[in-house]
Amino acid sequence: MSKILIIEDDQKIRAILKEILEEKDHDVEEAGDGQEGYKKLEQGQFDLCICDIKMPKMDGLEVLEKAKENGIGANFIVISAHGTIDVAVEAVKKGAFDFLQKPFDLGRLEITLRNALDKSSLVKETKTLKKKISRRFEMIGESAPIAHVKEMIEKVAQTDARVLVTGPNGSGKELVSRWIHEKSKRANGPLVEVNCAAIPSELIESELFGHEKGSFTSAIKQRLGKFELAEGGTLFLDEIGDMSLSAQAKVLRALQENKITRVGGDKEISVNVRVIAATNKDLRKEIDANHFREDLYHRLSVIVIKVPALNDRKDDIGLLSDKFLDDIAEEYGARRKSLQPAALEKLKEHNWTGNIRELRNVIERLVIMSGEEITAADVAKYL
Repeated sequence: MSKILIIEDDQKIRAILKEILEEKDHDVEEAGDGQEGYKKLEQGQFDLCICDIKMPKMDGLEVLEKAKENGIGANFIVISAHGTIDVAVEAVKKGAFDFLQKPFDLGRLEITLRNALDKSSLVKETKTLKKKISRRFEMIGESAPIAHVKEMIEKVAQTDARVLVTGPNGSGKELVSRWIHEKSKRANGPLVEVNCAAIPSELIESELFGHEKGSFTSAIKQRLGKFELAEGGTLFLDEIGDMSLSAQAKVLRALQENKITRVGGDKEISVNVRVIAATNKDLRKEIDANHFREDLYHRLSVIVIKVPALNDRKDDIGLLSDKFLDDIAEEYGARRKSLQPAALEKLKEHNWTGNIRELRNVIERLVIMSGEEITAADVAKYL
């Protein structure tokens, strides 16, 4: 059931519209002038507003403009008996979904209503999805080490500087990279992730730079690489320390010249990509062992962000555990379990070699195996 507001000074038209909408099982409210209508928009969560233009106290275009300026999310269908193309264009420019002229063509009215409500539903779903994604990738913690990481993210995000994120497995390097992207000017562009350790060395160049049809046996058609797919956004090279030396040379050239060449091709393609790399390895040692190019290291490490191990931020275990308990309850559709203070102290005593990923798994195990409350005995038994 959608919630719809009719703002119209003609009581007969309001009654007709209300009857049509209620037959479709919509929840309908009315307002007799623009001022009353705007107050209702402020107070209620409406999916759609059907608004006349010529009204006392506040006209329809003023209601529309004020609603859009103040972030009221309802879609607007603007109606008028004195409709001209200029009025319709102005209404759409101010943010109206559509303009209808009185007297209504009922067929057109029905189609417009359906399309406007479909759009409202899609916007709602998108907002819900974004909230879920935002919660999933929320950076939890108030300890000094994680506060330093957050401070660095705020400073570096608004630049296009390349960033090298270091830290042990499971510590949250991908999360740091995602937050840099989300807080950057490129946030509306793509974030393309490549796990350099998961791709065989003979395929990594094709994965990054793409290939032309027929460039090797299985290349049955042209394929765009990750650099091209990340155009205008961010390319995240995870586990960069596992990349082959030949691929490193091509990445270095791409960073130096902002150009790539597909495997099997000779055409240079300009790319506009911000590169963030991550590794759990000591790249200085890899350079000494001739496993990593020093010139590439210096290109990647304009800014280095070191993500702390969980053992170095144990004060955050309580906040992280609360977050995981909330997430798991939502995933399972079950009542949220609580963690007794003694149980939390027991978790803080553990040596977290698997870092945050290990903590998340342990909390899930405790939720499954424990009673309504997670006790210190449960932690001792299942950790």
